[in-house]
Amino acid sequence: MDTAYISAFAALAGTAIGGLASFATSWVTQQAQTRAQRRAAERDNRAALFGRFLDEAAKLYSDALQTSRDDVSGLIGIYALTNRIRLLSSPEVVEAADTVVRIIVDTYLAPNITLHEMRENWIDKHIDPLRDFSEACRKELQAF
Repeated sequence: MDTAYISAFAALAGTAIGGLASFATSWVTQQAQTRAQRRAAERDNRAALFGRFLDEAAKLYSDALQTSRDDVSGLIGIYALTNRIRLLSSPEVVEAADTVVRIIVDTYLAPNITLHEMRENWIDKHIDPLRDFSEACRKELQAF
């Protein structure tokens, strides 16, 4: 009789251990999938934020090249985007965003330029005020 009990307990223990191992494996796998989905969603949110910043900065920079302003109300959107970037991003991306905003403000304060002057000063010299920001964003998104 004792051997029957031992066999039964061994079978129950084996079943319990197998069930527990199966549960633990499923739980760990689910946690890893959830973490990966969360990171992908975070990366997508940052990419969308960076894209909105680039769109706004390009519009404002283009406007700044053609007009001079004393009114700062047009800059509110880019300041809001910069501060949202400040909440989520690395110091390198934040610094690059701040630099872009500084360039835009300085361009508004500078004299207007013609398309010919723009070609001579920016295109021929391969100067792109958004390039450093874009590269910092790409590095941050690749880190995800």
